[in-house]
Amino acid sequence: MAERKPFLLRIDREVLDAVQRWANDDLRSLNGQIEFLLRRVLQGEGRLGGRRDGGRRGENGER
Repeated sequence: MAERKPFLLRIDREVLDAVQRWANDDLRSLNGQIEFLLRRVLQGEGRLGGRRDGGRRGENGER
């Protein structure tokens, strides 16, 4: 398993409550849900796995 690094997160109460409810629905911890959501967005944007260009295509369809 990858090394985990703790950090402080300041977040709006409404957002935190919504993520907590979602975590409860998915039977995950709040921390696990936040990590799940971050990974999902990072993968969707092509930013997970060391790519520095974000996986976005240029005007000519180039990567």
